[in-house]
Amino acid sequence: MINFLKKSYVLLYLVMFMVVVTACGSNQTNQPSSTNQPEVTAISTETPAENVDLTISAAASLTDTLKEIETQFKVIHPNVKLNFNFGASGALQKQIENGAPADLFLSAASKNMKSLVDAKLIAEDSQTNLLSNGLVLVTSKTSKTQLAKVNDLLNADVKTIAIGIPESVPAGSYTKEALEQAKLWDSLQPKVVQAKDVRQVLQYVETGNADAGFVYKTDALTSDKVNIVLTVDPATYTPITYPIGIVTATKHLPESKQFYDYLQTAEAMAVFEKFGFSKP
Repeated sequence: MINFLKKSYVLLYLVMFMVVVTACGSNQTNQPSSTNQPEVTAISTETPAENVDLTISAAASLTDTLKEIETQFKVIHPNVKLNFNFGASGALQKQIENGAPADLFLSAASKNMKSLVDAKLIAEDSQTNLLSNGLVLVTSKTSKTQLAKVNDLLNADVKTIAIGIPESVPAGSYTKEALEQAKLWDSLQPKVVQAKDVRQVLQYVETGNADAGFVYKTDALTSDKVNIVLTVDPATYTPITYPIGIVTATKHLPESKQFYDYLQTAEAMAVFEKFGFSKP
């Protein structure tokens, strides 16, 4: 009888032990995860855009326009810094031919772009005509010189006429064409003062160092010190176009392409038109 009771107590003890173990296991399984557990966050593998400096060799007549466009472009591409090298298109062409660093070239004449394309320094499919312009004759606002037509430049009260150097300054080349068409080029040579670029022509007239000067319409519109006395007949000179091209040697092709494309957008064209340029 005693042995039977001992066996019964042992069996009961084992049953109770199993119930406790099972209950504990169940509680652990159903226990909610602790709110103190750290969350696993995704690690971004995206790297910030690298800052890039672009060198833009551009005709001097684009100075004010490109400075304004630069501000707009910077908002969209803050990692790209634009460094402008303004000058006469012919001089800029020579710089690129001689290996000077440049990522894009904006010329005031097709011939300068064509020379670089022919030399394989700019690819044919990486250049396009961007803008057009016109040629005008200006005098200082304080000048009393009366000029109603190109032939009036022969008048005795016109002592000096400023033009860009025809060999390197497109505005000077267009001027020479127009004056040759009018049979005036040779006659006016004693009065001609040549300038390194169209902005210097404008300066000569503004300061009174020249009685008159031939500049682009867009340059004349930027100055409050000159008057446009006549618009040169566009039939007397080669159409003024401004091509843009990406220099083959650029080390920043994606960013150069971004600026190249942006200059052809409606936003950029609105700025060009504000300064007097038009589509070709």
